[in-house]
Amino acid sequence: MKFTEKDIKQIESKGLTVEQVNAQIRLFENGLPFANLVSEATIGNGILKLSQEETNHFISKFDAERNKYSILKFVPASGAATRMFKFLFAFLDAYNIDQGSINYYINRTKNKDLSLFFVGLEKFPFYHIVVDKLKDTYSDFEDKSINEQGLRFVQMMLHSDKLDYGNSPKGLLPFHQYKNQTLSTAFEEHLYESALYSSSLESAKLHFTISEKHKHRFDEEFARIEKKVEAKSGSAFDISFSYQKESTDTIAVNSKNKPFREEDGSLHFRPSGHGALIENLNDLEADVVFVKNIDNVVTNKFKDEVAKYKKVLGGILLEVQEQAFNYLNELETNESSEEKRIEIGEFLVNKMNVKISPEFEKYSRKYQIEYLAEKLNRPIRVCGMVKNEGEPGGGPFWVKDESGNISLQIVESAQINKKSRRQKEILKGATHFNPVDLVCGIKNHKGEKYDLKKFVDHKAAFITMKTKTGKDLKALELPGLWNGSMANWNTIFVEVPLITFNPVKTVNDLLKAPHQIKLV
Repeated sequence: MKFTEKDIKQIESKGLTVEQVNAQIRLFENGLPFANLVSEATIGNGILKLSQEETNHFISKFDAERNKYSILKFVPASGAATRMFKFLFAFLDAYNIDQGSINYYINRTKNKDLSLFFVGLEKFPFYHIVVDKLKDTYSDFEDKSINEQGLRFVQMMLHSDKLDYGNSPKGLLPFHQYKNQTLSTAFEEHLYESALYSSSLESAKLHFTISEKHKHRFDEEFARIEKKVEAKSGSAFDISFSYQKESTDTIAVNSKNKPFREEDGSLHFRPSGHGALIENLNDLEADVVFVKNIDNVVTNKFKDEVAKYKKVLGGILLEVQEQAFNYLNELETNESSEEKRIEIGEFLVNKMNVKISPEFEKYSRKYQIEYLAEKLNRPIRVCGMVKNEGEPGGGPFWVKDESGNISLQIVESAQINKKSRRQKEILKGATHFNPVDLVCGIKNHKGEKYDLKKFVDHKAAFITMKTKTGKDLKALELPGLWNGSMANWNTIFVEVPLITFNPVKTVNDLLKAPHQIKLV
């Protein structure tokens, strides 16, 4: 693709090169391969199920050793809350108060989400904020009909000249209401949780990836709650932020795979999804990194139970990583015996889910050592998996790559060829779901940081259809952070209980038990 001088300046201003943009266009032209599922990962076949004794062991392991390590919690938090209120935006567009009551509209449209929202209205943590604002704005609010009050409530929440919740960062919305109408955001709840499994010798470290335009709002929120959270948790906090890099934006194309252009003729680039955050993760300095989404939090009542399983995952990481480092140090002496190499191979298979080549025994001694070292010397991720309850999103599978290597992967539904009967059967047979609950070891046995960009499967990207000013376009999303961006890490899947997974994908999720407090 030939670009004009103006195009080239625009490309380079984003930190991209013409070569990179042309490579992106070739992905549109050639298409991206589907994941080649070999089988679903299940208990005993890629997913570890722990006994109570093992659970206690790994908690003890983590508690005994966590002060030896720099521990960081990494929270993707750049998203606005727009999708949380999708059905309410649709309601505002479609509802006409002159044509009937809200109940009539709900019955006519069979809108269960809207019905649940209005039935549970007073249980939402922001209820009193909205009502107080309505009373301040409209002196006659309490005299209005129930339908007009309901309509104005939603308008007050969502209109850009009012509370504008739909364009607010999800992390700064009121998620929970404690006694005396004390409200807590998802951002605040992450601080309380992280204090339960951070090092006790230093401040609890958290890193949030956010939208740059909202940085001042997160700073203001931390300044508002810092002393309160420190007093309640007994921990100090070291908070840092970063933004999705412009150099990770991807070019959009039209139906003919030619660059999509704005009305002024400039190229149209789009943020490339959470896979871009591998760059942010790669910039961080820590021994152990917990990864969790901004909206997956619970009230104080459930925090100890959630933190318990964070420690379990952390203990597994520390134990497996310690053994891997010992083996790597032995292999570097170049004096390992045949028995030791067999032992290392069994460790890779049984503890790290690595498939060893059937040709391994035929390799020369020197190549056996190189082969084992290469398999061991990778970042490690230990991922919690919950039983599949029908939630959308990624799941654990055994996947074969183009070179014939089989490994454990987290695969999104969009990566699977639904036209293949066999692939659909494997997808349907999945028993577990990825709740984005990871703990990562990102340093090698010498204490050096891995370059995480070297372990990405760049072909595990997505092409999605979007519209811009009424025109169709194709967008490219980079391999997801916990999908293709970690494809070449060593991977351990562990079953964890459902209480660890409490995302707020729609506003009605705030009505579920883990987000509700019984106020007396």
